[in-house]
Amino acid sequence: MTVTFAARWRDAVAARPGHPFLIWEGPDGSVTRWTYAEFDALADRVAGGLRARGVSYGSRVSLALRNSPAFVAIWLACAKLGAAMVPSDPSSTAPELAAHMRRTAAVLGVCAPDRAEVFRAAAAQSGVSVVEVSEADVTLDVLAGDPPPWKEPPPPEAPLGLMFTSGTTSAPKCVVVTQANYAFAGDVMAAASALRPDDRQLVVLPLFHANAQYYSFAPAIAMGASVTLMHTFSASGFLAQAARHEATHASLFAAPIRMILARGGTPVEGLRLVNCWYAQNLTDDQYDQISALLGCRPRQLYGMTETIPAVLTNRAVVPVPHAMGRPTLGCAVAVVSDTTGLPVEPGEIGEILVGGEPGTTLFAGYLDDPATTAACFRDGWFVTGDRGGVDADGNVYFAGRGGDVLKVAGENVSVVEIEAVLAGHPGVFEAAVVGEPDPVRDEVPVAYVVPRGDARLDDLAGWCAERLAKSKRPVRFEVVEALPRTSVGKIRKFLLKR
Repeated sequence: MTVTFAARWRDAVAARPGHPFLIWEGPDGSVTRWTYAEFDALADRVAGGLRARGVSYGSRVSLALRNSPAFVAIWLACAKLGAAMVPSDPSSTAPELAAHMRRTAAVLGVCAPDRAEVFRAAAAQSGVSVVEVSEADVTLDVLAGDPPPWKEPPPPEAPLGLMFTSGTTSAPKCVVVTQANYAFAGDVMAAASALRPDDRQLVVLPLFHANAQYYSFAPAIAMGASVTLMHTFSASGFLAQAARHEATHASLFAAPIRMILARGGTPVEGLRLVNCWYAQNLTDDQYDQISALLGCRPRQLYGMTETIPAVLTNRAVVPVPHAMGRPTLGCAVAVVSDTTGLPVEPGEIGEILVGGEPGTTLFAGYLDDPATTAACFRDGWFVTGDRGGVDADGNVYFAGRGGDVLKVAGENVSVVEIEAVLAGHPGVFEAAVVGEPDPVRDEVPVAYVVPRGDARLDDLAGWCAERLAKSKRPVRFEVVEALPRTSVGKIRKFLLKR
């Protein structure tokens, strides 16, 4: 029988009612704690408030909230009601928010007072009523109502999250994540991280993206463990927060790790971290430095909003820093040749495909877009659009997005390789490479480079000439203050192309 996220929550509350569930450190530094039973009562009250505002089974609730008790309570309330949350980046513009509301047919919107003007302007375009709740609010009285009488629980296929992809290579699509999907993510990621009931997750990444939901909250609930939630990420404060709240597990991206090294790289006593996930490559020096600071060797993983759990994870013992890992227990991954469709040999590059059952172990599809959904599957496998190589031990290495492989005068050129060479320059903080049309060579690489401090970068052409074949050398270097990113640090390359 397929399990629902609502059932996972109910089981955790029944098994560990007095165990800490959520430890919330607010913007002012104050700390509030709830046990599983206490937060369940809060979620029931919020469910009653949502129902009083017209939310019922199948309804959609638009959220524009940063990390907060309100976000977690609304998520669980929707799980209980059989409704779906539509989390949007709170910094989104009114047209972006309005598009999300229209596409999901939201019946209610929830935002913070300090961004209400933009959110209300978006809601007005779709006739959506709005509730304002402070992200520092720990009572949630403004959202509360009489707890509803619980009847039939929602089925596994009921949508619980309608999440817009981060749009790193194209305009966002709306991913349908079911009750069963969230339960599966929690079970798989708890096992992959060897999470125990007495462990504690530290969540600093934004809850309106999949990482914090799939890799931190869902596994904590699956195991009856606890979560410390921070309002925002602080590079200078991360290590002290982990020590102060006795966190044992965390999840980051490469960009936040680089920020910690640049701004908060001072050792802190009392750290208890035993596992830290991260996505996207670090240099050898960066990996060694962050390992020394955290007191554990971070484990790279790979996943997408559509794949639900991280389908590739590094092993706990002697992880391979530059690899995304091997197929996670319970997940099916294949790296296949472009020409034969067969698994690649070591040293070859191919497409990364993910197998599974839509709506259970894979996303249910793209909302109201069966054509796009069908186009993303081949012979029952989800085509990620990412490319990878496999070594003799079965480790999968990232080789770029499909759009990150350029055709330069007929040759395949990986922008990931060029970016790695640029990242090795002592004056480069980070770099991104995109393709630009060329009348002779079809496509050529162009580099966008962020300098390290006041470093001069006038020798980049020579640096690349010594390390890259002619077809791989950028034809132009654009020095920029920062690269356009999503809220979790992914580079939005399609904006560079514009």
